[in-house]
Amino acid sequence: MQDYPDDLRRDVQANGSLHIYANGEINYLIKGVHARVSVLWNFEAPEGAGDTHFSVMRGSKANLVICQGAAEFWKPVLYIEPATALGAGELSLALQRALGKVREAYPGVDLERAGDAWQVIVPASYHVGHEAHFAQVATQFLGYVEKGALPDWEIPNMLAKYHTTNAALAIARSTVAPGA
Repeated sequence: MQDYPDDLRRDVQANGSLHIYANGEINYLIKGVHARVSVLWNFEAPEGAGDTHFSVMRGSKANLVICQGAAEFWKPVLYIEPATALGAGELSLALQRALGKVREAYPGVDLERAGDAWQVIVPASYHVGHEAHFAQVATQFLGYVEKGALPDWEIPNMLAKYHTTNAALAIARSTVAPGA
């Protein structure tokens, strides 16, 4: 039997393997609004891909959809879809107005029609790659450590994230049969 640290021993199954809470789905309400988060860790990524992502954030005027599948050549792509409360024409005008503001900070960003949606076109100069992006995030985090404080906006986000994930894990542990 493998030796596991004390804090993992409660999750070791009778056959000696470690039960991992890696895949799952959480369905819940936030102030009356339905939310769902699901994670699936496959043994291997599809050929030519690394981590993939799919996300939908629904709004009253538009939905933001991030896809990272074969159709996107395994690169994350943001689509903006009109919501039923706003017609495609109205959304198009709103997007064009917003695009001007976005371009002030990120020159070259554009929109391209993709069926009923718009694809956000991000110039290659903004694609730094996974490793470089990780370095950027790490540098930013170390700046927070050096200051000894997180930014004000991050604190409620972290509290909500960890409360939600820890509550979900507690529920999973109480409902999953050992060895399942």
